Amino acid sequence: MIVVLKQNASHDQLESLVSWLESKKVTVHSSVGQAHTILGLVGDTSKLDIDLIAALDIVEDVKRVQEPYKNANRKFHPEDTVIDLGSSTIGGGSLTIMAGPCSVESEEQVVAIAKSVKASGATVLRGGAFKPRTSPYSFQGLGASGIDLLKVAREETGLPIVSEIMEISQLPLFEDVDIIQVGARNMQNFDLLKVLGHQSKPVMIKRGLSATYEEWLMSAEYVMAGGNENVILCERGIRTFETYTRNTLDLAAIPVLRKLTHLPIIIDPSHATGKSWLVDPLALGAVATGADGLIIEVHNDPARALCDGPQSLKPDDFDVVAKKLFAVHGFLKEINGEAK
Repeated sequence: MIVVLKQNASHDQLESLVSWLESKKVTVHSSVGQAHTILGLVGDTSKLDIDLIAALDIVEDVKRVQEPYKNANRKFHPEDTVIDLGSSTIGGGSLTIMAGPCSVESEEQVVAIAKSVKASGATVLRGGAFKPRTSPYSFQGLGASGIDLLKVAREETGLPIVSEIMEISQLPLFEDVDIIQVGARNMQNFDLLKVLGHQSKPVMIKRGLSATYEEWLMSAEYVMAGGNENVILCERGIRTFETYTRNTLDLAAIPVLRKLTHLPIIIDPSHATGKSWLVDPLALGAVATGADGLIIEVHNDPARALCDGPQSLKPDDFDVVAKKLFAVHGFLKEINGEAK
């Protein structure tokens, strides 16, 4: 249920209303926008009298929300969520580029790539320490030592780091990781999502291979229901009948999610296609469609990469792509500003 307050509502009136609603055993989330304050009520709202609430002096409107996701719903939170990373932000009109190797292989490798992508404009370093692989014989990542190497790269460059967690037992290793990534295969690992909801660190949830938008948003809801509102959504391609590309990148997800949710949207063209030459056009398409950012794989020697070399860009190629992305983003901001 959503309660829209009048613009002239006083602080005392708001506190009194929130206290009364909480006495009815519902959780109240407040969203203060430019025009209105909106109260999102989560819990068993079936026993609340809508007419009684609507009759209150400070209430302008009351609506029931049909979608099962509440905290992630734009109706609850009309303003876009902005994730603060200290040195940069994700969402709110900025363009974030996360870049780095699919898998951390050595200190020399990850530090060199980190310095290179930062020089090209990336503001977050990505790197896998734990790698979920289809084959048990494929490289599974360096594990805890891989996390340590990412921290070394952060120390050298100042870039925040994002890396994928596989299971709850690994959480202590991620205590000093800036963004915890939940991979596509773990999108519906609800026990893991619940635990991540009880900490404040940003969580980036990749869309499952065959997940619907609602299923994806319900995964975000698991994290947010625990109190952690720092959630980022990442579209990385879904499984379809097409076999030419690794997955099928769903760019329609960007405007759809923009309508349904306030959470930032990141696009992963590397995993979506599995082909480095497709990263450029699809990344540009993502920016043109309104994505908040990209996560792109970069490797200094893709031919010898221990993981996903064919989809990784060389640093020089990434630099070219990044310049295009920032140019398109700047152009869009300019024309949208003129349109307003």
